[in-house]
Amino acid sequence: MLDFTEYTKIFIALLAIVNPIGAIPIVIALTADASEEEFKRTTRITVISVLVILLAALLTGEFILKFFGISVNSFRVAGGILLLLMALSMLHARQSAITYSKEEASNGGRESTAVIPISMPLLAGPGAISTIILSTHKSHEPLHYMFMVLEILILVGVLWLAFLAIPWISRHTNQIRINIFSRVMGLILAAIAVEFIANGIKGLFPVLA
Repeated sequence: MLDFTEYTKIFIALLAIVNPIGAIPIVIALTADASEEEFKRTTRITVISVLVILLAALLTGEFILKFFGISVNSFRVAGGILLLLMALSMLHARQSAITYSKEEASNGGRESTAVIPISMPLLAGPGAISTIILSTHKSHEPLHYMFMVLEILILVGVLWLAFLAIPWISRHTNQIRINIFSRVMGLILAAIAVEFIANGIKGLFPVLA
């Protein structure tokens, strides 16, 4: 089991990647013509989908790595590069094409939009999934898995609160404030990404340690 600081870092990384506040403008745009009932249903499906995706990554991620013969250190470097690219987009107050593209927004159906692209890849995309897999691999104790599940539940709770606040945020918050928040989270994410890459390189090339 890891110490409290490590679990705090994992949660902050996941919060920065999922970035509920930064995703709000896109969620508003994709649900602009929805009724109040449709909006509630879309957000409910989104939250459940994100929870299922992240729990699936937690429970099956290591098996997938073994199945494809991928070492954890290689995945660490790849995941770190992916997070760094996302962080750079956030620092420029842009939505990364890794997590979202306009083409994906055109997949029809309100329920379908809740899953693609809002749940995946906008919120629970490659960055969040790779972070879950790498963090889960740090320990094999049952208590560690319990703490990881707890972190995912707290993260989904924060996401749910952000969605509940969308009507208020759309009235009182402008794009500049959202961009400032995204840049701050991007800077934190960039630092975590560099640490992922450095640890992965050390694992691949022990002589550098």
